Amino acid sequence: MNFEFDALLRNQTWELVPHSRHLNVIGCRWIFKIKRKADGSIERYKARLVAKGYHQQLGVDFHETYSPVVKPATIRLVLSIAVCNNWTVHQLDVQNAFLHENLIEVVYMDQPPGFKHPQFPDHLCKLKRSLYGLKQAPRQWFSHLAAILIQFGFVGSKADLSLFVHTDTSSIIYILIYVDDIIITGSNDVVVTDIIQRLHKEFAITDLGPLSFFLGIEAIRDATGLYLTQRRYISDLLTKSKMDGAKPCSTPNVHHCGIDIN
Repeated sequence: MNFEFDALLRNQTWELVPHSRHLNVIGCRWIFKIKRKADGSIERYKARLVAKGYHQQLGVDFHETYSPVVKPATIRLVLSIAVCNNWTVHQLDVQNAFLHENLIEVVYMDQPPGFKHPQFPDHLCKLKRSLYGLKQAPRQWFSHLAAILIQFGFVGSKADLSLFVHTDTSSIIYILIYVDDIIITGSNDVVVTDIIQRLHKEFAITDLGPLSFFLGIEAIRDATGLYLTQRRYISDLLTKSKMDGAKPCSTPNVHHCGIDIN
C-alpha cells in the first residue's frame, strides 16, 4: 500500500482541495491481489487504489468510455506467424498504466483510506491523472499508448484496433495490447529491443521476458512449436469452486449415441 501510494504521489495524481456541497464526490478503496507466475508460485503481493467509478455521473465527470482490447483470434494469428518464423515473443507489463494520462474531465474523490493528510483530513482529491476504476480510464490510457506507438512509426490495424504494425525495408514488428499487458514480436531482434527501450523511457515497464503466461493462457515453447494451454486457469477454477478433489468421470463420445454435433 505504501509503494502504491508513493507512486500516486510521484505521478501527481491529485491535488487536495476543500470540500464543497455541490461537488459530485466519488469514493475509493484498496484492492489486494497475489500475482502469480505461470507455475502458480507467488511473484509478488500487490495493492491498488481503485476509484469507485459507479459514483460518476455521465456528462458531469465522464463522457466517452469505450476502449478496445486485442481479439483472441489476433493473438493466435500473430503467435502463429512468430512460431513459423522462429521469432522471439516478448511480454511487457506497464506499471500503473492508468496513471500516465491526464484527465480531461474534473473528478473529485475522497482521500485514500488510511492515508488521509494529517493537516487536511476533510479535503478532497481533485484528480489530475486517470485512476483505476474511473469509467474513462481505459479509453484514455489506450489513446495515450496508441499515440506513442504512432510516434514510433507504428500503424494501427483496421481489422483489430489493438494490433500495431511497424514495417521498414529490413523488418516487421507486431505489438498486441490488452490494457496494460503488451506482447511484442518481430523479424529483427535489434529493432524489437530498441522499441522496448524507447517504451521504457515513456513508461515504467517490466520486461517479463519470453511469453509464458498471458490472459489466463500458459504458453509453452519447445522444438516443435508453441503450445497454448489453460491448465492453470482450469485448475484455479476447480480450486475456487472446491471441485479440485472431485473424481474424474468418463464421458461417452456423442457420435456413438447417434447424435450429430454439427
